[in-house]
Amino acid sequence: MTAPVLLDRQGPIALLTLNRPEKLNALNYATNDLIVAYLDELERDDAIRAVVLTGAGRRAFSAGGDIHEFSRSIAEGIEVAVRDFCRRGQAMTSRLESFSKPIIAAVNGLAYGGGCEITEAVHLAVACESALFAKPEINIGIPPTFGGTQRLPRLAGRKRALELLLTGDSFSAQRALNLGLINQMVPDGKELEAAFALAERILRHSPLAASRILTAVTRGLNTTIAEGLMIEREQFARMAATRDVHEGLTAWIDRRTPAYDGA
Repeated sequence: MTAPVLLDRQGPIALLTLNRPEKLNALNYATNDLIVAYLDELERDDAIRAVVLTGAGRRAFSAGGDIHEFSRSIAEGIEVAVRDFCRRGQAMTSRLESFSKPIIAAVNGLAYGGGCEITEAVHLAVACESALFAKPEINIGIPPTFGGTQRLPRLAGRKRALELLLTGDSFSAQRALNLGLINQMVPDGKELEAAFALAERILRHSPLAASRILTAVTRGLNTTIAEGLMIEREQFARMAATRDVHEGLTAWIDRRTPAYDGA
């Protein structure tokens, strides 16, 4: 059987590809579990400094949760459905959000439901012009379950998010850009190239500093400003004694390109 997620290491960048194109890359339980497993593996791999996540084929990034599989869990009862579908999906998007290395989504088509929630959870996102987003869960009588009721309002604002959550209407890549769901919109077929180019711009800098920034932003976003500033101080303190800080300062004074070693 073909794996539902493919991993391809391309130098310091890992490419994860959702690999169920015949199902529009729907997120079944095996897909969610394998995303988490790969992230665990890549986090331990010091050679990998960034991750790009995309979908196989040209039709979809991901059309969302696998409804056929989910409906079987619903039939087994609430506890099973919450455990197998909701908690599993939330664990996957939370792992993406809290990952210690930059993750960039390259949205290459439909990003509905769970596909949209992945886009919300990752650190950065690029989408092709024809990409189409939606929060369609209300059409089958449920709220979003992979974090969409929480992350989209934080990205887009309460009223704009509620319009999308309560209508289930699809929206364009341009609107996703305007809402802050994606960072960049590019011509069709250029999204992967753009995501890798964005990753390369990040790789110019200290991997430790990037990780400290990701931690400070992710942890601080849902706290008070005072708590967030304390988190910021903690992350600065963790960096201050590293070789990367001394290399960065020395290179700036010497007017040369720094050579970071991630230590």
